[in-house]
Amino acid sequence: MIRALLALVLVAIALAGGWFAWGWYGPGPAQDDTSFIVRSGSTLTSVAQQLEEEGLIARQDAFLLRAKVLGSGDPIKAGEFLLPGGTSPAGILDTLQHGEVIRRFVTIPEGTPSILVFETLMAEDLLTGEIPVPKEGSVLPDTYDFERGEDRAAVLARMQAAMRNYLAEAWPKRAQDIAVDNIQDAVTLASIVEKETGIAEERRMVAGLYSNRVKEGMLLQADPTIIYPITKGKPLGRRIRQSEIAAVNGYNTYTRVGLPTGPITNPGREAIAAVLNPAETDALFMVADGSGGHVFAETLEEHNANVAEWYKLRRERGEM
Repeated sequence: MIRALLALVLVAIALAGGWFAWGWYGPGPAQDDTSFIVRSGSTLTSVAQQLEEEGLIARQDAFLLRAKVLGSGDPIKAGEFLLPGGTSPAGILDTLQHGEVIRRFVTIPEGTPSILVFETLMAEDLLTGEIPVPKEGSVLPDTYDFERGEDRAAVLARMQAAMRNYLAEAWPKRAQDIAVDNIQDAVTLASIVEKETGIAEERRMVAGLYSNRVKEGMLLQADPTIIYPITKGKPLGRRIRQSEIAAVNGYNTYTRVGLPTGPITNPGREAIAAVLNPAETDALFMVADGSGGHVFAETLEEHNANVAEWYKLRRERGEM
């Protein structure tokens, strides 16, 4: 009799243990893959409540009890996690403790003006909060990761910190006798180089040309500096007018000797590096070559001949 009762007790214990373990290691109630967000500062108790509310576990109290007995004591991480459909409570806890946080990405291409940086971040609906239009030239173009629900100001701060860090690294490596004597002017000149050519192989040559003009005290005559006060760096969408070429302001290098009053876009690493180590050249002039690049000249006579060739090509294309 005693043996039978003992056997029944052992069976009951085994069944209870199996039930307890199944409630932890068995499949969870969610049928579909689910994105789950753990807010910064969340406790396991608050997360368990959230898991129950979102239908990812059956009961908060049962989850917490099993987590205490069978789970790891490691802390949970803040962030967004992907929980596949049917993930067990054990799998959920392990994911929140040791899994990879889902990272989202936003890309700022080289030469993106700050108004478009602002619009890009404001259009990202997985970010939160408001930001001002950042100071021109303060953002380093690159691809940046972020978490769902992160503040836009935090993402922008990383972009600006990246620019400061890059400049702090690049400035000491500058060549001797460059055309600028401070980092801000280097960024300003690099922003012109960035807008004037999209061909990587030309950057140092374009930087050398504009550096020569700065040193000679010549007008830079860079078309993008005419456009910037009109659109804040956005595409103009039409030909530049004669009245705009003649406009006097802090940016128009057709009427202003030397650099603009500040950057006209956010230059990338390569444009900045080109200004800090420009090509050794005597070129003072350039004109488009019809294939996306430029033809360079040292004298006005050479330049005028190159311009004539450019106009001839445009007429043949029906552009004039």
